[in-house]
Amino acid sequence: MVAAYRVQMADLLTLAADAIVASAGRLQAGQVDRAVGLLVGCRGRVIVVGMGKSGIVARKIAATLTSTGTAAIYVHPTDALHGDLGIVGPGDVAIVISNSGETDEVLAILPHLKNRRVPIVAVVGNLQSTLARYSDALLDASVAKEADTYNLAPTTSTTVAQAIGDALAMTVMKANGVSLEAFALNHPAGRLGKRLTLRVRDVMAGPANNPTVTPDAIWLDIVAAVGRGGLGAVSVVDPDNRLVGLITDGDLRRAVETFGVAGLDRVCAREVMTSSPVVVSPEALAYDALQLMENRPSQISVLPVVDDGRRSIGLVRVHDIVRAGV
Repeated sequence: MVAAYRVQMADLLTLAADAIVASAGRLQAGQVDRAVGLLVGCRGRVIVVGMGKSGIVARKIAATLTSTGTAAIYVHPTDALHGDLGIVGPGDVAIVISNSGETDEVLAILPHLKNRRVPIVAVVGNLQSTLARYSDALLDASVAKEADTYNLAPTTSTTVAQAIGDALAMTVMKANGVSLEAFALNHPAGRLGKRLTLRVRDVMAGPANNPTVTPDAIWLDIVAAVGRGGLGAVSVVDPDNRLVGLITDGDLRRAVETFGVAGLDRVCAREVMTSSPVVVSPEALAYDALQLMENRPSQISVLPVVDDGRRSIGLVRVHDIVRAGV
């Protein structure tokens, strides 16, 4: 029985996938151009309307549009008739979603959208429906059958409607030339947002927690500096605070092996430091700094942060970046 369930689910997923592929084949260039043109030219907001399961899809499409640079809002058709039409104004464009194209609550709002001269992009399964006739741009979301046994539950049809809505949003995003930086501004939270927005300066240890030593510093001063910073490393700088090297906990352990405990009192910083270490700018993305540390034959756990003149600003560790949620 378990195997039979697996086959059934696989068949239903294939049904949905095939329906999306079929919808791609039915796209009409003229209708798509009109739909994209209306959204790109929208000077107000995109009003997304749907009822029931189509309403849930409409909310998702509104969220996708907004997050990709096109201001959009979901409006419940019944609430619209009881005051929420006040949000619809000049320059707006409506996307109306309905499989049948004859949903009573949706049809009731159409004349009011037309009276306000709001163009309608219809995502509809019935091309002969009232909604289709009202539309200024028509996107065919028809399906051969739903996924349930009785061909009743909105399943395949809502999947196709959402896929069309997402494809439309992505096409509009590209047409509007939305850059990665602009996209990042709308996604400041979560791992994606942090990868796109969080910079080294936001996570690094600054001067107050970044003691430095000179190339002539003796062993005890080096160990004391590493301990004060608590970062497992210390920057080696010249008299002008320009970085000349880096000493890590690992370098200290290797020095003990090389010189022996008795010889450490004769060791200075220049003898144990890594000269010309890999560095990073405070303006670099924290995610890029993480890649710089990890995507190399021998991984490193800390980077000196320097300005354009290679003057020491601080240190950033893998731990700092991971803790920030990147």
